[in-house]
Amino acid sequence: MTESTLTKPILLFNDECAVCRVIARWVCNSAEGQEGGSSIDIRPIGNDPDALRILNPALDIWDAYANIHILMPDGTMRTDGEAVAETLRNLPNTRWLARCFNVKLFGRRPFQAILNGAYTLLADLRPLLGCESCGIPPPWLRPFHWLAQRITGRFRGRNHTAIKSRLTKPPTLKRTR
Repeated sequence: MTESTLTKPILLFNDECAVCRVIARWVCNSAEGQEGGSSIDIRPIGNDPDALRILNPALDIWDAYANIHILMPDGTMRTDGEAVAETLRNLPNTRWLARCFNVKLFGRRPFQAILNGAYTLLADLRPLLGCESCGIPPPWLRPFHWLAQRITGRFRGRNHTAIKSRLTKPPTLKRTR
């Protein structure tokens, strides 16, 4: 895709991830301007690596599934916390907040560093929050993932009709002699 054909940023998200879908829905609702147009083009990744290569030849579909990407009109690509900051800069209701990510103290951007850390933590937590397509959580999170699977598996096996039928059955009486 050439620079001249891209007029607004394109946010790519993992449409198989429940967390990503919720965030994309919020971005979509927030991107609506007063004129009815959207300030960001929001696209699910899907299963077509060729469609992603048309947008950016260097973009790998597996990398796109693992991390948020935003393709800028000038052809550059931002990922992770930088992509979140760029998304917030392009939303009408969050532009004021996004200014803090450019603030420099002693040559560093502390608020951007905090956002990068928060994004990394959220990306690590996605499998725990119900995302099956985000892969295996990092080693430090695996005990919690294992525990979450055991808890949901334990309660998933029970259904209300089985419990209800046990409660409504008349008790069997034993004969005593």
